[in-house]
Parts: sequence; structure tokens; C-alpha cells
Amino acid sequence: MSESSAVESVIGLETGGADTGIYLDSSALAKLYVPEPESDSLDTFLRGRRDLLISELAITEVLSAVARKRRDGMLTAAQSFEIRDAVLADADSGSFYRLDLSPLVHRQAERLLLNVESVALRTLDALHVALALHGSATYIVTFDARMRAVALHAGLKAVDV
Repeated sequence: MSESSAVESVIGLETGGADTGIYLDSSALAKLYVPEPESDSLDTFLRGRRDLLISELAITEVLSAVARKRRDGMLTAAQSFEIRDAVLADADSGSFYRLDLSPLVHRQAERLLLNVESVALRTLDALHVALALHGSATYIVTFDARMRAVALHAGLKAVDV
């Protein structure tokens, strides 16, 4: 059984199912463009799916992380611009359903901030979870333990890749 199939069978996902929207936060999206330990398994899992959701917020956060890596000397200017171009091209390609912040998303995030007491919820994490909920995601892919906890609390299912 492939790595992707193993993950899918554990959580019951069918590739590209109509009711299985999967929201990728910035920690997951970044791994698709900047190699990290989980990058290959995440790429394998996501390949060919048509139920992926990302947000404009995640794109901006990924590019912020790329800029930080550039300032720290881990990426060249050329590499950072190549990554930016790849992220934006993929976002424009239709590979992802794109979500944007709206007043409704902000109100949902604010409800999370005021109602979740078990986790020290941060603003951006609340916005990501609210975006996933607003986009009717069933699942979330995040490598952030705090966001994962809040997503589970909010009724999303976490994908472990």
C-alpha cells in the first residue's frame, strides 16, 4: 500500500471526493515549495486531488516565510522569486480552491478566539480555522499543534501526513 493510500484508508478519504474539502494552512502549503522533512509525503498525499482549499492568507504567510529564509541566507533572491512565481502560478492554475478573508470569516475567527479556552489561540490560527470552516472543509492539513487542536475543537478532522 502506498504512503498516500495508507493515510487515506486511516482517515477514510477518497481521492477527490466531492464532500471532503481539505484546507491547507501555511505550514502545509510551504512544504510544497520549500523542502522540509514532511514535504515528500505531503506531496504524495495531495497529488491528483481536486478537493484542496487554500487561502490568500496562507499564500502571504508562505511568501513571508520565504522572505525570512532569504534574509537568513537560506535562499537566494532568485530562488525566493522562483518560489513566489510557483506559488502564485499554482494558485492561479485551478489546482486549489482559493478562499479569502471576509467579514464573516473574521466574525467566525473572533468567536473561536472568545470561545476556545483550552488552547492559547493566536489570531492567524483562528483566521485559518475560520477560513476552513467558511470554505466547508471537512479536513485540515497543518503542522502546527496549536492550530490542529483548535481545528479539532471546531469540528474539523486533521490529516496526519
